[in-house]
Amino acid sequence: MLEYDRKAAVEYAHKWAYKRNPMYYNYDELGGDCTNFASQCIRAGGGIMNYLPTFGWYYIDANRKSPAWTGVPYLYKFLTRSSDTVGPVARICQIDELMPGDLVQLSFSDDIFGHTLVVVEASAPSSPKNVLIAAHSYDTDYRSLSTYDYMHTRFLHIEYLVE
Repeated sequence: MLEYDRKAAVEYAHKWAYKRNPMYYNYDELGGDCTNFASQCIRAGGGIMNYLPTFGWYYIDANRKSPAWTGVPYLYKFLTRSSDTVGPVARICQIDELMPGDLVQLSFSDDIFGHTLVVVEASAPSSPKNVLIAAHSYDTDYRSLSTYDYMHTRFLHIEYLVE
């Protein structure tokens, strides 16, 4: 198991929050780029790609990528999987456990989560006001989670990387 480089993930988030890395396709016109951006940040933090065709986490090009690379529910399922297959591993956590480089997923209606955000700062006391994020689709950096209008949140703490 490898340690997740949170600093590198956050530096990547800041660098690309308001622009697009030309190495990756921009999915804004195909449902949004938020989870693609979050995956890129995790990758920058040392995330090793898992090339399993359906259940992996990888990006080769715009047409050859796993569902988990760009899909909110699929990234969640991949990160919280129970097997120690190759790739980043996360667990659901409480807001007070969030660290830079972790993820927040939002649902805007019912229990359907549709937006992934990257935590760039989390300070005490723990509250949505003190969690700052970077994201694509609605490009932002250092935005307070409290400024979003959402129904539910899900916090994902990246624990380690399996090689």
